[in-house]
Amino acid sequence: MQKPAQTIYMDHAATTAVDPRVVDAVLPYFSYKYGNASSIYGLGREAAKAIDEARRTVADILGCEPGEVIFTSCGSESDNLALRGVGWARRNLGKGNHIITSSIEHHAVSHTCEQLEKHFGFEITYVPVDKHGLLDPDDVGRAIKDNTILISIMYANNAVGTIEPIAEIGKIAKEKGIPFHTDAVQAGGTLNLDVDELNVDLLSLSAHKVYGPKGIGVLYVRKGVSLLPTQTGGAHERNRRAGTENVPSIVGLATALKIAHEELETNNQRIAALRDRLIKGVLENIDEVELTGHPTNRLPNSASFVFKYIEGESMLLNLDLAGICASSGSACTSASMEPSHVLLAMGIPPEVAHGSLRLTLGRENTEEDVDYVLEILPGIVQKLRAMSPLYKAAAS
Repeated sequence: MQKPAQTIYMDHAATTAVDPRVVDAVLPYFSYKYGNASSIYGLGREAAKAIDEARRTVADILGCEPGEVIFTSCGSESDNLALRGVGWARRNLGKGNHIITSSIEHHAVSHTCEQLEKHFGFEITYVPVDKHGLLDPDDVGRAIKDNTILISIMYANNAVGTIEPIAEIGKIAKEKGIPFHTDAVQAGGTLNLDVDELNVDLLSLSAHKVYGPKGIGVLYVRKGVSLLPTQTGGAHERNRRAGTENVPSIVGLATALKIAHEELETNNQRIAALRDRLIKGVLENIDEVELTGHPTNRLPNSASFVFKYIEGESMLLNLDLAGICASSGSACTSASMEPSHVLLAMGIPPEVAHGSLRLTLGRENTEEDVDYVLEILPGIVQKLRAMSPLYKAAAS
């Protein structure tokens, strides 16, 4: 099969193209609707109205009040604000200094926890996962102490796509009166986000994972949850996050999220079928490969593997030469030579974890795209293994 003239993009967990409908919605706020939302004249009021409407749109999707929605610069900032804001506030109230999280969190959570522990004297417990990257809610419950002030567990894992039992964990947290945060960045356009059904008190989202613009995120904070701002300098976002509002991107986020949830069922069904076709083809046509993440309880767009005896970086370079965009894990760490902490936490040996490949599909992908990958990938693996001393040693 001849290489397609256009690139085949299978790294939607890293970012997505902005939907043309989103572009149309935001363009006026870059040009003639350019006012500062804090200004009292007409242009400013127009910008403030756009933010209010966007906030209501997001709130409707989350099943919350508009005043519980905070606009941030990205999912990472939302995670940071949740952990630091609640951690500092509850410690100041004398509630304790213990935070529970998991061993497979995005670095926006795990590195924040490390800093809170190292520089601010917090105590952190990292709950383990099983071989599929799945947490046991009972393990979270057993980790709770008298001084536990926050639990933060991701909704769906960015590296392997496993969906965590958030509602069950949230129920445990609620019974103990402990605020519960979830990083829902990867789940934003594909899973239910009703905060009451999920039993969450804080939830993080990012627009660029759902065909919206980069540089804009959301943190939902349930009314009554104490939160100290980590960014000061103004009364924006009800004194919880200072900074002139990014009106175009806020409009873009709300538009993208609305489209994603209006089209969720149709897109999920089609993309999950492509995912299953891809997974089946890889496992049937390549030996010494394992699917990573939960076999069924995974994001509809996520296919992730480890290939023995070769390195993920070499696969990515060869796939790129064939016009295929993929990843070896989180886009935030794909340039790192260290194996994925998620795979290591799942018990995969480091030498095997180095051979990871993540293929995440999106709206524009087709069966032809999947078939092209399935034609190209076996040859790449075969070529790399032919040069691998590890493979030659195992074969002898």
